[in-house]
Amino acid sequence: MRNLFLLAALQMLLFAACAQTPVPDAPIGELIFQSGFEPGSQVVAKGSEADIVGVDRSLTDRSDWVNDLDNHPLVGNFSLQYQGGDATQRFAKIVAEPGNPANHVLHFWLNEPNVEGKKGRIQANLYGNQGMKEFYQSVRIFLPADFHTVRTFPDKIHWLTLAEFWNNITWSQSIPYGFRITLGLGKPTATESDLFFILDGQDCQLFADGSQKYTTLWAETNQQVPVPIGKWFTMEYYYKEGNAENGRFYLTIEPEGGKKRVVFDLTCITHHTKDPAPDGVTDFNPIKLYTSKQLIDYLRSQGKTLQIYWDDFKLWKDRRP
Repeated sequence: MRNLFLLAALQMLLFAACAQTPVPDAPIGELIFQSGFEPGSQVVAKGSEADIVGVDRSLTDRSDWVNDLDNHPLVGNFSLQYQGGDATQRFAKIVAEPGNPANHVLHFWLNEPNVEGKKGRIQANLYGNQGMKEFYQSVRIFLPADFHTVRTFPDKIHWLTLAEFWNNITWSQSIPYGFRITLGLGKPTATESDLFFILDGQDCQLFADGSQKYTTLWAETNQQVPVPIGKWFTMEYYYKEGNAENGRFYLTIEPEGGKKRVVFDLTCITHHTKDPAPDGVTDFNPIKLYTSKQLIDYLRSQGKTLQIYWDDFKLWKDRRP
């Protein structure tokens, strides 16, 4: 019985390891890059994947996809990744905003499981940077009416990723101490319900045969802030590398015409628990649409498609909440 109490206590410590601990305001920092996906920005094919190039001419500075983002000494190379499939199954395109043709946005459209028929992926990669120990991002996001059908999916949803942060990557045998933070949308019940933001941090063990084992260190769901559907909202997040006492992850949303709300403000470990010399996030997915075959197939069976619109992407260094 005593061992059972100890096990329960350990589990509580792991899953309550992130405290909601706001800190004082800090300077706005230095803007690294910004784009509203306006004319001058264009998605181009890059083999079986894609990229965004050009200069967003609606902005006066920090809006060159190659010179300001790809060639920035701190940030890695930007690309768009599908990991399989063709344009009948998935695409990322810059399009006129539905209902507002004067504005241009980035459209992620995922109608079939494009990764070996087992899952679906569209993501922006910022890979190979110098190791960012803290950074701040803002992006506007629109979940169209088809997301109301996601609310009716006949099971819980634990996997519908919007962004992911790697410290370190988990797909290289030469890099130890893999760790990731995953930000996504979840549904807490098998019955129809609102969607909520979910967040977790995981250690990864990579084996010689290429298989991986993830261990969840902490997991959070905020069921006080439903995810807006059919309305633009701005999502801002902040990452800081650190241990359980000084690591931090912060997320807010601000619906168009509404008030900014803090979804997460967590003090928690943001690198592998055994890493003797954490060296920052070298690879991350600032925007992402990644989920299961089951969810994609369910939407298609209902005559719907899993899709997200993105706008006004901005990335800073030395900015804090």
